[in-house]
Amino acid sequence: MKAKSVDRIMTGVIVGIGFLIIALLAALLGYLLIRGVGHISWHFLTSAPQSIRAGGGIGPQLFNSLFLLVLTMIITVPLGLGAGIYMSEYAKQNRLTAFIRLIVEVLSSFPSIVVGLFGLLVIVNRFGLGLSLMSGALALTVFNLPLMVRITEQALRAVPREQKEAGLALGLSRWRTITTVMLPISLPAIVTGTILAAGRVFGEAAALLFTAGMSSPRLDFTDWNPLHHTSPLNPFRPAETLAVHIWKVNSEGLAPDAAQIAAGASAVLIITVLLFNLGARWLGRVLHRKLTAGR
Repeated sequence: MKAKSVDRIMTGVIVGIGFLIIALLAALLGYLLIRGVGHISWHFLTSAPQSIRAGGGIGPQLFNSLFLLVLTMIITVPLGLGAGIYMSEYAKQNRLTAFIRLIVEVLSSFPSIVVGLFGLLVIVNRFGLGLSLMSGALALTVFNLPLMVRITEQALRAVPREQKEAGLALGLSRWRTITTVMLPISLPAIVTGTILAAGRVFGEAAALLFTAGMSSPRLDFTDWNPLHHTSPLNPFRPAETLAVHIWKVNSEGLAPDAAQIAAGASAVLIITVLLFNLGARWLGRVLHRKLTAGR
């Protein structure tokens, strides 16, 4: 009886903690969305911000955030997958690999402001890339790469050993076994890791203050030549992202409707992250069914 009572009590505590976390998340999201959704309009999403008068939007900042996300993931995902595959399937278990894993863990716990200062000193100044989208993407790659490496390695190690051995027994090479047997099975976990990394990119502000900048040139959305300074596709131009814009609007408070702009931009940021997460999870399930011939 005592064991059953303890089991019921601990089950109740765990369930209560779970509901508490859900309630806190719902309250946070509900407060931000209710406060900001009313300020969202097509004009707000597409127009440029105004610094000294009301009525500005977040169009360039929203585009910069999405463009930075694409640039960062183009760099991070291949490197993270390659490093994770190497650490899981090719690296020998010795002191060197243990030290590499320790470094990965340390990097994953670095504060984003420290990564931003590193990006400013090394990427912006030493390599001469200046305040630009590319500098921000490289800094966020340093920030997110340990997460991608760790999740990829853990996802591959979670694949049942029998399935890996069955592929090798059929005459498949190690690389073919990884790509045709192990990666499809571990794809949902890898997609989840990619989602986590992408969410950190889209919502990051501290590291981008020192690498991407706090202002953007006046963009010409009819100019798609990436070599032009005012082209939105130029990765070497300064770019104020949506998260940085929210911080800047709240800190400066020059616009008369600064509070409304910050609330609307925060709601857009949350909605975009939610839509991206849901879409990425749906895509992961579809790819998993196709690659594993599942239903």
